[in-house]
Amino acid sequence: MKIAIEAQRIFRVNKHGMDFVALECIRQLQRLDKINEYFIFVAPGKDHCLESTFNFHVIELHSSFYPFWEQIALPFAAKKVKANILHCTSNTAPIYCKVPIIITLHDIIFLEKQRGKNTSLYQKLGWYYRKLVVPKAIKKCKHIITVSNFERKTILDSLNINPNKISTVYNGYSAHFIPISDSLSITKKYFDVEKYIFFLGNTDPKKNTLRILKAYAIYRQNVSTPLPLVIADLKMNIIKKMIEENNLKEIIDYIIPTGYILNVDLPAIYSGARMFIYTSLRESFGIPILESMACGTPVITSDVSAMPETAGDAAYLVNPLDEKDIAKAITEIAEDNDLYEHLSEKCKERSDYFSWKNTAVETLKLYKKKY
Repeated sequence: MKIAIEAQRIFRVNKHGMDFVALECIRQLQRLDKINEYFIFVAPGKDHCLESTFNFHVIELHSSFYPFWEQIALPFAAKKVKANILHCTSNTAPIYCKVPIIITLHDIIFLEKQRGKNTSLYQKLGWYYRKLVVPKAIKKCKHIITVSNFERKTILDSLNINPNKISTVYNGYSAHFIPISDSLSITKKYFDVEKYIFFLGNTDPKKNTLRILKAYAIYRQNVSTPLPLVIADLKMNIIKKMIEENNLKEIIDYIIPTGYILNVDLPAIYSGARMFIYTSLRESFGIPILESMACGTPVITSDVSAMPETAGDAAYLVNPLDEKDIAKAITEIAEDNDLYEHLSEKCKERSDYFSWKNTAVETLKLYKKKY
């Protein structure tokens, strides 16, 4: 069988969630499958993180405009190599394609009202593009993969899809996410404190950044020596604006922005943290939950959407709409060593339940079943 896989963004340097899902699944397929022939279609980039092998051909497709890349170059290339199936890995797919398509629909957040004044133009354009393309693409695709039972139910409740046409395949986490004993040698590249709380934030409203800042302000009032809050992937000017507009100036000196953290450095950042905060308003899976757990770092996460499904009983679940509830969790993990040790032990056990190998095995089963 000839299998084409869309992995458009895996060569970019600053990769994010869906990019790593595609890359890690492909790497595992490359190890597992020595029979079928694969064609991995990528856009040019500086990080050549995937190499061709005898049955895996990495092919760069050139187009300066993403819709042209996906809607024109990709289906043409899949047809040219005579692929039996095209797996589109990142929520969207060509509307017109001669090759049968499997689409990984990570979520349908783009159909929901998730907007905010700090939303970037790039995010807005992405929402509009998916809102236009996805409903048409899923009607024509052969099968849909999604990443949690929560998201599968959400998709079925929102879109007119035959339940037999959609399967859940859980995400995993990368093997380099392990406890790092000498984390200080890495963390000092980004900041100069040894003890801290870690939060991954961005301008997407669902990441709940403002409530984290408000919860942190409450925590700071509750304790005599508060740990600083390290915030990755969010610029200080945006954080400062949120702080000033919401009368939170008392926390400004306790906030440490890092910008983008290289994925290879994240295990050390997680390992050095007292806790990791991931209290999003909406997630289809939540890979960072597993990454932190694999490093032995307790996680505070939301009791909504797919996060309880991913975290199981190994995280401190909170109401993401209640900053007092979030602050209570931060305070308890920071101050209670027994709770910290209990969660640290539980979270390492929970992370063992997931792996990219399992993701690839289940994906390969679908390839074989659907063609």
